[in-house]
Amino acid sequence: MKPIVSIIMGSTSDLPVMEKAAKLLDEMKVPFEMNALSAHRTPEAVEDFAKNAKERGIQVIIAAAGMAAHLPGVIAASTTVPVIGVPIKSTLEGMDALLAIVQMPPGIPVATVGINAAMNAAILAVQMLSLADADLADRFATYKENLKKKIEKANEELKEVKFEYKTN
Repeated sequence: MKPIVSIIMGSTSDLPVMEKAAKLLDEMKVPFEMNALSAHRTPEAVEDFAKNAKERGIQVIIAAAGMAAHLPGVIAASTTVPVIGVPIKSTLEGMDALLAIVQMPPGIPVATVGINAAMNAAILAVQMLSLADADLADRFATYKENLKKKIEKANEELKEVKFEYKTN
């Protein structure tokens, strides 16, 4: 099995957030890899990874970063593979990371999800991959239908919650 998605994080301290992406990709049966690379401590390894990602079969990269948050942009600068940035809440409530990732210069886009929203990054990756994979598209459609059913069930359960002035 060869990975088609790469989950990259600046350090393993990001793993508690990024494992949500891994779980969703696993559920969708999307082969992926996970690596720790640092734009500041291992810049040569980051550049090597990015330059070789496409030829290794990587179709989407999910890159997490906190604080200075350069990792997603540095990767995007060295590859044509789509990069999804996940800002990690570490300092300044994650706003510094969000702004660093989302404010890329023209020609170097990084799709960016919310702070600590690794699961949304994985969903976005699955949506991209589904464009060329009918089986994955079917699995994802089922996933979305189950989200709908979950909310419908919750709404039914709310009918049982009683308050003196609740009208439904």
